[in-house]
Formats: sequence, C-alpha cells, structure tokens
Amino acid sequence: MTSRTLRTLTVVTATVALCATAHAAHAAQGDSGRRASGIAAAWARAWNGSDPRALGALFTADGTYTDEAVGITFRGRAGIAGWKARADTLIDGVHVNVRGTRLDGDRITVRAVYSGHLKGAPKSFAVPMTTELDLDRNHCRIVADQDHYSLAAVLAQSGLPADWTPPTP
Repeated sequence: MTSRTLRTLTVVTATVALCATAHAAHAAQGDSGRRASGIAAAWARAWNGSDPRALGALFTADGTYTDEAVGITFRGRAGIAGWKARADTLIDGVHVNVRGTRLDGDRITVRAVYSGHLKGAPKSFAVPMTTELDLDRNHCRIVADQDHYSLAAVLAQSGLPADWTPPTP
C-alpha cells in the first residue's frame, strides 16, 4: 500500500468516525429537546386542565414553583398542586397559550399569554408571560418554575383597583 493510499484510508476512516459521533450527539440533543418540548406542552396542558395534581406531577419531589407577580413560592408536588387548585378557585377559564419555547442547557424559557377571568371582576385579562422551567439533569421533570407577568396589567385589564387582593379561602 502506498503512503498516499494509506493517508486517504486514514482520512476516510476519521471522517466516518467523526460523522458517526456527530450524528449520535445530534440525536441525543434531539431527544433532550423533544423531552423538553414535551415538558413545556405538558406544563401548559396542566394549567389549562382541571386536575391540579397534573401540574404537581411534572415536578421533582422537592420542586419549587414561584409566581413572581404575587411574590409567592410553593414547594413539593402537593404544594404546587395546591397553587393550581387555588388559582382555579380564583380565576375562571385560567389558560396558558404557549407562543414559543427555547431550551438552553437545563432551562426551558416559555413565552406565553396568560388569561382568564378573576371571579368578581368586570372583565377578563390576557397578559404576556415568560416562564423559566429548570429541568432535572435527565430533562424528565421540572426542578423549579418561575412565572413572570405583570400583576398590575392583570388587575387593570380585569377592571380591578391596583390594591385588590384575592379573598382568603
């Protein structure tokens, strides 16, 4: 075998190995991205559904859910399910309409419209919301959720005063 043939064979072998490695890495990234998209979709379905436990089930056992607009954090699946149940008692037709998602490492950023009708309010609301979902290392469950939206916009659109607070249960 000539040195030129040997060099060509080496280059072809290296190229094949590199392509196989790149394909495997891309496939693994694709699987992670699909799981992350699935989690974001399941998160929206849980908010749009009527079973509060569906939301809690998406989280790790010690997961946290922070609603930045009202400054409150819930811990654990039961606490998170309780937050969804409370929201359902205060807001008719609570709905999250996902506009886009982006996966960056272990974080999904969700752009959405958050809407509903606060019970007792004269009008409905629909405000932009951004949610950050931090995932476990396998991208199977949510470790932490942070919702960002304007409470002032919710109250203004609802026709309620800026100092309105929900009734206690």
